[in-house]
Amino acid sequence: MQIHYTDSRAISVAQFVDLLRRSTLAERRPIEDEACMAAMLKHADILATAWDGERLVGVARSLTDFAYCCYLSELAVDAAYQRRGIGRALISLTEARLAPGTKVILLSAPGAVGYYPKIGFTAHPSAWVRSKIK
Repeated sequence: MQIHYTDSRAISVAQFVDLLRRSTLAERRPIEDEACMAAMLKHADILATAWDGERLVGVARSLTDFAYCCYLSELAVDAAYQRRGIGRALISLTEARLAPGTKVILLSAPGAVGYYPKIGFTAHPSAWVRSKIK
C-alpha cells in the first residue's frame, strides 16, 4: 500500500461525505446538508488528505490562525485503512503548516478517545460547546 499525502489537493463534497461515512464520523456531521458540507470545505484553512491511488482514504480539516491555535475539526480515516499511521501522518502534515508552539485542539469522537493520548495529545477538562440559537 502506497499512501500519498498532500495539503494542496481539493476534494469534492461527495468525496468528503463518502469518506466520513467510511470512517464513522458521518453520524456526527450534517452530511445531508450539502451547502453546509461545501462551506466546511471552502472555509477550511488546512485540508490535509491521504490517497490510495485515486481513492480518498483520510482527511484532516482544520481552522487556524497558524500561530496560536489550530482547531482540527475532522480527522477521518477510512475504517479499512485505520491502524496504519494515516491519522498520525495527517496530523503531522497539518502541523507542518503551523508556527512552532501552535496548539492543535480537537474534540474526539467517542470511539477515538483512547487514540489521542497515544499520539501525544492531553485531555483538557474545560472545553465547552454551544450551538447558535436559530
